[in-house]
Amino acid sequence: MKPRILVTGIGGPAGRAIAAQLRARGIPVLGTDIRELPAEAGVTVVAVPPATDPEMASALRRLIAREGINLVIPTVSEELPHIAAARAGLGADVRVIIGDPGAVALANDKLFTAWQLRQAGVPVPRFGVPGDFADAGAAMAALGGPVVVKPRVSRGGRGVIVVDGTVGMDWASLPEGQIVQEFIPGTEYGPMVFGTPAHNSAAPFAVVVEKTELAHGNVGNAVSTRRVETGEATDVGNVAMAAVRALGLTGPVDVDVRRRADGTPVVLEVNARFGANSEAAPELLDAVLASFTLQSFNPASFRQSTGAYANVLV
Repeated sequence: MKPRILVTGIGGPAGRAIAAQLRARGIPVLGTDIRELPAEAGVTVVAVPPATDPEMASALRRLIAREGINLVIPTVSEELPHIAAARAGLGADVRVIIGDPGAVALANDKLFTAWQLRQAGVPVPRFGVPGDFADAGAAMAALGGPVVVKPRVSRGGRGVIVVDGTVGMDWASLPEGQIVQEFIPGTEYGPMVFGTPAHNSAAPFAVVVEKTELAHGNVGNAVSTRRVETGEATDVGNVAMAAVRALGLTGPVDVDVRRRADGTPVVLEVNARFGANSEAAPELLDAVLASFTLQSFNPASFRQSTGAYANVLV
């Protein structure tokens, strides 16, 4: 069966990256977005309600049925819990590239993620919520230095504040739904993990990129990246795969990892979807397409036969 693919959030960084890879493979793409977008070669875009609209899932279901879609790749963080919960209703013959609802809900909330990973022994920054601390100074004292305050549910560095004591802030006025994390000063990476669903014969694997420039200096989306060399940052890939296993996620997962001053990698957050840097790891999409067609995909043997993907961690 040939895939008829729908990519949600095609106007965002993750959606654009997937659309570009599909076009390069000669696969036409139907995309959705909450905005009207100009047409591109090989891509048709349909406007849909935002994730906050109760009609979003029904609108998506109607579109899938009308267009004969059999493979859905969600890329919008806000949509993920809704699509994971609704996937059984999107069509009996429709494959949705997303984890189970419980695992996706854990990854969607940064506080729940941190609790789950800490319980599983996966290294994370020291953390709490604003109510755990009397003020910013108390948070810094408890967590050992500067801290990061950010929404528990967000993406792309939105609402992230680094608190280092140089600027006063009204701790009591912080918005609801925030997490406070120890600020990790070292190199940031964006490992991308393919977590294997039970019906797929492929082994789980990770591809690691280093974020060489961030949008807001020390936080935010990656402006530039480099794919790490063979044997480099193996510990980063391993901790990312451990996080994906601890959360019970499958399919493509985008992870943010930083190194402590002593070099130890810690997981900052986990996104249960393709990320904006997926063009640097085309084997993730290869694995998705192979799993859809029930073909066997082994990244290690693929690497040996083609010379590509030299830093895949299996």
